[in-house]
Amino acid sequence: MSVETHTKKITINTFMKKKESKQKISMLTAYDCSTAKYFDEAGVDALLVGDSLGMVILGYDSTHKVNMTDMKVFTGAVSRGTKNCMVVADMPFMSYHTTVEEAVKNAGELIIAGASAVKLEGATEHILNVVQRCVESGIPVMGHLGFTPQYLNVLGGYKIQGKSAKKTEFILTQSLKLQDAGAFSVVLEMVPEESAKYITEKLSIPTIGIGAGKYTDGQILVADDVLGKYSEFKPKFARKYANLADTIKNAASNYVLDVNSGSFPDDSEVFHLPDNETAELLELKK
Repeated sequence: MSVETHTKKITINTFMKKKESKQKISMLTAYDCSTAKYFDEAGVDALLVGDSLGMVILGYDSTHKVNMTDMKVFTGAVSRGTKNCMVVADMPFMSYHTTVEEAVKNAGELIIAGASAVKLEGATEHILNVVQRCVESGIPVMGHLGFTPQYLNVLGGYKIQGKSAKKTEFILTQSLKLQDAGAFSVVLEMVPEESAKYITEKLSIPTIGIGAGKYTDGQILVADDVLGKYSEFKPKFARKYANLADTIKNAASNYVLDVNSGSFPDDSEVFHLPDNETAELLELKK
């Protein structure tokens, strides 16, 4: 089945129009230029340069070790691979938690690196002030509630959030505060489907779900889960559309076999001297 690709740049206005017309928003993470190019050509609405790169790309055991330098490098790579889809960059751990001024400065650096918007987690008074100041400075902000990976240690592990009516109402209150502060959308992660539906219906800005059921305004997944490349852990909510892990291993194994057997390279894969130069070279060897 073919996918209709974009004819113009996706913006925060596109997000709002999609919610209003009940069209779903598609998002994936991306960490490099070539993958971003293919996702863009496939018609993905937005790419998140997630701090998940710490685990799937850099091999860390959590997102906490990712820093601003990492995020700027990978954001630049992804942005150079896109033409139409929006690029959102995660603000890494402790890059927006100290002062509002530092947070806005760091957010601005990600925009300069190539992002169209930034994403941050939580809805404390400090975070709301950061959102407001960023928006006032011309930096669109996507919120992130429910399970928030940067608060992993505080939450006590990978736990579903909003598992009661009272807790759902709390997440809704946080979402409304982010909306009032100027956020253009909010990610809901690992929230029961009924809770996410309730929150989505109460907000005027779009919700993007990850492990939050089918009633959010859009969906996002980690690219390496979708492509079957990250095999260390598969979340319940992730759907695998390819098996690149086996494809990559098989390709590398066949390459090793061909090198060891001498069948690579063959004559079509090498350069040759002209006959007269070959003859001269043979004379030099005498």
